[in-house]
Amino acid sequence: MYKQIYDFAASAGALEGYVYGKAALSEAVIAKWCDNLVTAYNRIPPEVREQFQPSCNGTVGRAIHSLTPLMGKDHETISTLRSLIAGQLPSSADDFQKDKGF
Repeated sequence: MYKQIYDFAASAGALEGYVYGKAALSEAVIAKWCDNLVTAYNRIPPEVREQFQPSCNGTVGRAIHSLTPLMGKDHETISTLRSLIAGQLPSSADDFQKDKGF
């Protein structure tokens, strides 16, 4: 289970960093990446996801903010990523929480 969580989190964080501040991206690459994220997320039991959902909302939410200007808010990939959010999105791609709980 820990490996699944790590793999999901690493991929979500990598996506966030990859799309941040970009002017153009390959939609096919991003779509596949996002589909794989959803698959990985859904393999983690809901009671486990609850424990990291606020962090997921932040990471994936910032990626959504970065991708929306490039793809549009109604793009299928944006909808795919929104399926990983339970709660509010961060206010922007630059909305980072200072306290990581360490």
